[in-house]
Amino acid sequence: MKEALTYIVGSLVEKSDKVNLDSYEDANVIRFKINLSPSDRGRIIGKEGRVIKSIRNFLQSVAQKTGKKVFIDIV
Repeated sequence: MKEALTYIVGSLVEKSDKVNLDSYEDANVIRFKINLSPSDRGRIIGKEGRVIKSIRNFLQSVAQKTGKKVFIDIV
């Protein structure tokens, strides 16, 4: 799942070398923390949050098969 998120985020941003992705897993929760350039935040969030919402929905559908929840934080 982390590889998929890394690929998606790397494809959307201009400065893919500045992207840092950390993940923490706690029981039934997987939390991803994305550190990226301030100029690329808008590309990940999207208009009215549509892009990040779509990414969250995708990862949540994958994680739901194992009974886990996914949270994504953009820093």
